[in-house]
Amino acid sequence: MEVENSRLEIRKKINSLVKQFYELKDETFVPGQTHILTGLAVYDDLELNAIFNSVLDGWFGFSKKGEEFEREWAKYVGTRSSVLVNSGSSANFLALDGVKKLNNLKGGEIITAACSFPTTVNPIIQLGFKPHFLDVDKSLNVNPEEIISAINENTKGIMIAHTLGNPAKIAEIAKIAEERGLFLIEDCCDAVGSTYEGKNCGTFGIASTCSFYPAHNITLGEGGSIAINNPELCKIIKSLRSWGRDCFCRSDEHKELGACNKRFDYLLGGIYYDHRYVYSQIGYNLKPLELQAAMGLEQIKKIDQFNKARKRNYKIYQQELEKFDNYINLPEINPKADPVFFGLPLIVNNPDVSRQDLMKFLNSNKIATRFLFGGNLLNQPAYKNIDYLKTGELDYTNNLFKNCFWLGIHPGVTEEMIKYVISKFKEYFSKC
Repeated sequence: MEVENSRLEIRKKINSLVKQFYELKDETFVPGQTHILTGLAVYDDLELNAIFNSVLDGWFGFSKKGEEFEREWAKYVGTRSSVLVNSGSSANFLALDGVKKLNNLKGGEIITAACSFPTTVNPIIQLGFKPHFLDVDKSLNVNPEEIISAINENTKGIMIAHTLGNPAKIAEIAKIAEERGLFLIEDCCDAVGSTYEGKNCGTFGIASTCSFYPAHNITLGEGGSIAINNPELCKIIKSLRSWGRDCFCRSDEHKELGACNKRFDYLLGGIYYDHRYVYSQIGYNLKPLELQAAMGLEQIKKIDQFNKARKRNYKIYQQELEKFDNYINLPEINPKADPVFFGLPLIVNNPDVSRQDLMKFLNSNKIATRFLFGGNLLNQPAYKNIDYLKTGELDYTNNLFKNCFWLGIHPGVTEEMIKYVISKFKEYFSKC
């Protein structure tokens, strides 16, 4: 008892020191000197102490905190369950692999956007499907009418992202998928908190994915999640995440014979075997660390205030940039959509303005910029020799490839920073 009390006191001292350490952080903004980043992990001593306490608990692999986060995340998204994994990329891969196994698919075509981040498209190729690339419209998303025209007898599903958090016409797309017998996977890595027709993005398809990379709406350091309503799909994905293990016990399972009540009674090759070491699928190890989940449980409490800050920053930029609409445009937002933008997309619309020169100018003034992911993925070296289909000439995708970039609007961006950025746009465009 004395030892435990001593350990508790030491833990309290560690937590207090961590708080003191965090409070010494200097967040003063100095125009022209402080970098305005496109993405930033926003956290405080609560997350740091959650991580340290998890380490001090001495359990590092995915366990009770991971399962608690899964329940909280499903509650937030609005699905029956969620599966926590080590990255958003893994989430996309496991979501598609799970749907493939659930429906016993042997290949076929999956409709996706040519203007995309690679890891939305890569699982389609990696798992033996053929991507069918479509153009996007001025919302930066695939249009339902384009999907209808692309569907053929080989089409198996639709796997698309809500680009930079701006919702696609997902209700209409979900209806098309249901009527045509196709699956729909939503990549919501940029769209946490975005809604369409008052319903959360991530709840329209058979599965949706999310990333907890440091730049995203909340962070676990790294990590990702699959939100699911189908219990059988959830079981398949959890197994794939954990080496293909057949056992479905939770970390708090106290029955000696497991949740199945026959842990040591499984026959393999005529030999009785422990169910925890029975493998029903060829799986992977894509689990996160327990300390990541501990951090996530604190981050999820702040998600509404983070999203509120993103929406505030976008609105300020939207109002201020109207004066430069002869040079740059923002994307269209569907009236049914209420986006929480991941970044601020800007499309150069004036032939006298060089995107390259503008981005160099902004970066020289400590304002970070990013291209719209892969632009047109078919222009990227990795996709030169893949087997694919496309509908149309991808005209707007190519326009974005040439003229689009984005800025950060994360919660670490202040109104003072935005005022500075606007002053730099004014300075640049005054010379055009």
